[in-house]
Amino acid sequence: MTHIPRTDVLIVGSGIMGSLVARLLRESDPALHLTMADGGTSIGGAPGRHLHDLDDPELWSRYNEKVATGIQGMYTGAEVVREVADSLPDLTPGMFHALAFGEDAEAMPQAALAWNAGGMGVHWTAATPWPAGDEVFDFGDPDAWAADLITARRLLAVTPAAIGPTKVGELVLDVLRRRYGDAGPADRAPQPMPMAVTPTPSGPMPRTAPGTIFPALAEGGDPAFTLLTGTLVTALTQGDAGRVTGARLRRVADGTESELRAGTVVVCADALRTPQLLYASRIRPEALGRCLNEHAFVTARVLLDLDRFGLDPGALPLPRPGEFSTDSLWLPCNGPGRPFHGQIMNRTYVDGAGRPLAHSVGLSLYVPVESRPQNRLVFSAHETDLAGLPRIRVEFGYSETDRALIRRALDEVRSLAEEFGPFDPDTESTVLPPGSSLHLTGTVRAGVTDDGTSVCDPDGRVWGFDNLYLAGNGVVPTAMAANVTLTGAVTAVRAARAVTART
Repeated sequence: MTHIPRTDVLIVGSGIMGSLVARLLRESDPALHLTMADGGTSIGGAPGRHLHDLDDPELWSRYNEKVATGIQGMYTGAEVVREVADSLPDLTPGMFHALAFGEDAEAMPQAALAWNAGGMGVHWTAATPWPAGDEVFDFGDPDAWAADLITARRLLAVTPAAIGPTKVGELVLDVLRRRYGDAGPADRAPQPMPMAVTPTPSGPMPRTAPGTIFPALAEGGDPAFTLLTGTLVTALTQGDAGRVTGARLRRVADGTESELRAGTVVVCADALRTPQLLYASRIRPEALGRCLNEHAFVTARVLLDLDRFGLDPGALPLPRPGEFSTDSLWLPCNGPGRPFHGQIMNRTYVDGAGRPLAHSVGLSLYVPVESRPQNRLVFSAHETDLAGLPRIRVEFGYSETDRALIRRALDEVRSLAEEFGPFDPDTESTVLPPGSSLHLTGTVRAGVTDDGTSVCDPDGRVWGFDNLYLAGNGVVPTAMAANVTLTGAVTAVRAARAVTART
């Protein structure tokens, strides 16, 4: 392990949120010493590079075969593994069920943890829809929210219409617009899915990842930045009241422990491990781990009726080389009349010679779930998980309001699918188990007052501390329908600005 007696800012976690914080801090001060620690190691040669863009054919196909399902919970490297792994060093870098880490996660059986440099940021689909209505947490300052959202889009390199629409995709959009396009503001009409990708004339389009957000993570070359992979932060150390002094570190490979002093700490671990680290550090506000949230995930797939739409199989679009879908489309949520977020990913099936045979419309509706303190993480004072940290028990369930909205979403997806072709809801649609979207939020939620219902202030500063900040999806206090990464990125923008103001 590189010996660093002190750093200006310690960033815990090397995923998208940590890389955003590092990027903004570096833009504000080229000499500020930043240290980033992550328990996992690199997948492939460069830390923080997206798996979609790897040169290794085996690693590339392993990722893309799973992402082609359109179901994020299928990204995990341990879909059927429920037993706890033998030891932390035995884990190969990748995604694993929380169950494999020894957590009591039966209530959210598809909840997963990234165990690799770059976190979930090397696995994500790169979908970046923006929030609206009740999803927004501007804390009474909509102009500041809008400005921070613009910054987040810039740093994630969001492209408004990345994959499609093809001519068939336009037909799908026509159906969506006829059903939904007349109500609400123009930016909530059906449209191509905005994605954090880099457009290219042909071939695969590179995804934004931690190593592209903050290039020093993947490429080095920044003398004031240190990346510690395979290094678990086991606790934050405290000095005088209201200040953290740094962190205790443990090298995963051999258990070597050390202590790093830091002027400021920003924890960007994820919605499970950020509150776990706070609990392990005896930082335990009342709201810690409470209001765990994840939208329900209704998924369906229907074969397009080519005769109904006057299409010949030979005219069906083929995906670009290196991409699995022909179109990535978005049905934004829009108030009580349309509370669901729709992600539509289409693909053409081909025969052995590569000739088009059929085209499927993949329909996913994300259903917002009420934010309730009963849905929570409970940390054991005596048992530890595979990492030696307090074992997590997940308590999660749907309210009657949630279940009614899920039933409404199932009716909606059936009605929508029938617009495109024959559809059997019993075999071609389902509600996926909790955790399947990997869009967990709320466990270290932000708020405007230290009243026991939040863990941090709107800038991510932990209540009662002067130099401890949080960023990431766990900070999001609202019930989300849309994919949460862009929204979570706003919390990183705010935290980085607050850290800059105090350093």
